[in-house]
Amino acid sequence: MCGIAGYFGQGSQEILKKMTGALRHRGPDDEGFYVDNNVGLGHRRLSIIDLSAGGHQPMSSHDGNIWLVFNGEIYNFKELRAGLENRGHKFKSHSDTEVILSAYEEYGGQCFEYFNGMFAVALYDARNKKLILARDRMGKKPLYWGIFNNTLVFASELKALLKHPRVSAELDLSSLNKYLLHEYVPTPHSILQGIKKLEPGHYLEYDGRAVKKKKFWDITFQSSITSASWRNQLRIEEAVAELDNIINQAVKSRLMSDVPLGIFLSGGIDSSTIAYYAQKNSARKIKTFSIGFKEGSFNESGYARRAANFLGTEHYEKILSADDSLKLIPKIADLLDEPMADASIIPTYLLSEFTKQAVTVALGGDGGDELFCGYDTFIAHKIAAIYDKIPLAVRKKIIEKIALSLPTSFNNISFDFKAKKFIDGFYGKKEYRHQRWLGAFNKNQREKLFLPEVWGELKDQNEFIEIDNYLVNLKEESYFNQMIYLYLRMYLMDDILVKVDRASMFNSLEVRAPLLDYRVVDFVNSLPLDFKINGFKTKHILKRLMADKLPKEIIYRPKKGFGLPLAAWLTKELKPLVVDLLSETRIKKRGLFNYQYINQLLEDHFSRRADNRKLIWTLMVFQMWREKWSI
Repeated sequence: MCGIAGYFGQGSQEILKKMTGALRHRGPDDEGFYVDNNVGLGHRRLSIIDLSAGGHQPMSSHDGNIWLVFNGEIYNFKELRAGLENRGHKFKSHSDTEVILSAYEEYGGQCFEYFNGMFAVALYDARNKKLILARDRMGKKPLYWGIFNNTLVFASELKALLKHPRVSAELDLSSLNKYLLHEYVPTPHSILQGIKKLEPGHYLEYDGRAVKKKKFWDITFQSSITSASWRNQLRIEEAVAELDNIINQAVKSRLMSDVPLGIFLSGGIDSSTIAYYAQKNSARKIKTFSIGFKEGSFNESGYARRAANFLGTEHYEKILSADDSLKLIPKIADLLDEPMADASIIPTYLLSEFTKQAVTVALGGDGGDELFCGYDTFIAHKIAAIYDKIPLAVRKKIIEKIALSLPTSFNNISFDFKAKKFIDGFYGKKEYRHQRWLGAFNKNQREKLFLPEVWGELKDQNEFIEIDNYLVNLKEESYFNQMIYLYLRMYLMDDILVKVDRASMFNSLEVRAPLLDYRVVDFVNSLPLDFKINGFKTKHILKRLMADKLPKEIIYRPKKGFGLPLAAWLTKELKPLVVDLLSETRIKKRGLFNYQYINQLLEDHFSRRADNRKLIWTLMVFQMWREKWSI
């Protein structure tokens, strides 16, 4: 796991060194550079596989015509290496990096189809005078790029691009509008004009004149190894057996490491499943790590302890106070190069920091909720289908009147919070419902938030254009399959995976996600929907799989999420910071937002007339980010 940066056009080793210096946290063990005329590749290394100098990057092919920098892991590199050796390729190291080079020599751009892993790759083909950038199938590893005055600049993080003198940092208003809706800036956009994120499952070629993008993989809902009749005739027992085999293989391959390894264990079914298979494939006790909070409705440490005791892992636990989190909040802008308003980045950072004290690699359960329909919003879609049949007058005058009058609770995912959010997001095109439920500011709220002259530039934009673009190729899929795709390609990739990547890499910790092995993704997506969400029961097949492997209270516990008591903190411990960040002076200085509306949001929250935690936090993160980067 590492950080990469570079350019094709104007640059120098001095510039490259500044770019990689901004990524030191991603790779504290080593650095390296390749500069030749108009091309520069830079690398910061976190040593995981082949700790020797043989794994040093940039790495070149034997003839010196291909140079590579790489961030990530290729889990099937040993099998690929054996096949390449049979084709006459020679190897001088034991690293997966060298396998990428040989695979490119053998297969060209098609090589990325052979890799099972998480990766961001930059490869310079000197013979053909072109730069190639590639990103893994699920978008686990970040890769930003942009062209400025005929120079293409790329890096693992936005901050590194800003070290190149040709890159200007100008706020993209359209991306800000998207951020306020989604709580993140969706791929392929970034918060800055001219800088993009490379799409997952794609590689890009640049020869100094034009950019060409090619897709090498996408999420589908048809199994590549079975027929349609298999889907219709498959019994759940057979699917459980196959799922057992595939998850076992995915976890086993991710236990490969030349440094200490552990498991993030929250006590939920996803992380407990990973811990089960990790312990099953280990001759010694696996290390597991969890954190908890003193606030009761947010504390999951008891479940993690129960799972660890049952599985017999070597468990490490830390209970945190409000102060532990509060001290980190002003540093969020350092963690994030662009605003991302998922407050669970704070406990994720604290868990990563705690875990790094004992290991360098951790496995997590990311992807389980998206693949197996684990979120409450999947249930909400089913409820919405019923709710839609109730006469409008009954909805408006009775049900919604009662729901909206419920007293505001600041507990984690409280009933009143879910009921009010359900109503707020229900009306409008149903394909956008999940985003209205997940997001922060709806269109009416953003109209009030922005100054009139700013909103005038934004009001006619299609705020759901990314969803529409994804749905173009999903017209033949069921509504729920469309929703699963959107969760995987938007919320998971641009929120969850960003959160985990930044929080872990800021602590020089590598995190792997076995449930996002593309074989797991392909198989689970090929299953009938009722294997995943059965009636109103979520994660049906995963619970069947783990029924004899984990305690019942772990399998059937209510979903809590990795949250913080943010709503309460905003009225107490965080109130001085909120009032300062969103003060009239600071808001008006930036010339974007209507202070009177923001002040009303604060007053309503402080008095508990409304739970505005998502709106306030989204604004706070943007303000901290903007002031940090002086944009």
